[in-house]
Amino acid sequence: MSDAPIANLSISIVCFNSARTMPALVDSIRGLAGQVIAVDSGSTDTTVATLEAAGATVIHQPWLGYVKQKQFALDQCSGDWILHLDADEPVSPQLAASIRSAIAKNDPAIGGYEVNRKVIYAGKVLEHAWQPEWRLRLVRKGAANWAGFDPHDKLELIDPTRHRVERLRGTLLHDTMPSMGEFLQRQAKHAATAAESLAKTGKTTSPMKLITSPTGALFKQLILRSAWRDGWRGWAAAGASSAAAMMKHLALLERTRCQEMNSGSDPDA
Repeated sequence: MSDAPIANLSISIVCFNSARTMPALVDSIRGLAGQVIAVDSGSTDTTVATLEAAGATVIHQPWLGYVKQKQFALDQCSGDWILHLDADEPVSPQLAASIRSAIAKNDPAIGGYEVNRKVIYAGKVLEHAWQPEWRLRLVRKGAANWAGFDPHDKLELIDPTRHRVERLRGTLLHDTMPSMGEFLQRQAKHAATAAESLAKTGKTTSPMKLITSPTGALFKQLILRSAWRDGWRGWAAAGASSAAAMMKHLALLERTRCQEMNSGSDPDA
């Protein structure tokens, strides 16, 4: 199979101050696509320079939120097929080869392909924690949109009755944990964003969820996903998942209870 860029493939990237992870990302997709569109929301580091040096088209767009920003990036792509990558998601060689095969096949019944994402932590790929994590990332233009709620966005088919989704071999790497401290700091921000999004839809939580949700998250990763098989990294990842669940419910509990107090219906008054 030819290693020439796939003329009808666009790659969309959303980024902001991603200097740590961007070099690995651009190296992994070099020569893969005919078009690379990067939507940057105001980076002040070397992110933009790295992208431009790799031949990407960089569009400057103030942050619209996770779902809207990624939809904006999707809309800028002109290829028949579009691959979305976060700024910390390099493509494995096997996945790149699978993408080439899928696009060459161009089955009209297929609207998109899911890829399995694996987290990199402390220099090692986690084979069990959060596994499998299938994400729809390669889609036919016009067949999918971004949905979900901030910060938990997701690509989904517009008309599942018209197209089906299949899966690709290979791994989408997720270099999201440079250290546990940085990861938890980011999860705290995500928790606040998620609480705001959920509150807008009328979602609430309870003090009991502060016990059951983190415990359930820990059990899911350690036992159901066998994260312990990843060694100490797996235990740390499971603990981080539990902490993230607690932070989300704490933020939502605080938000909903404060709204109740402001409306004069404090349940603890």
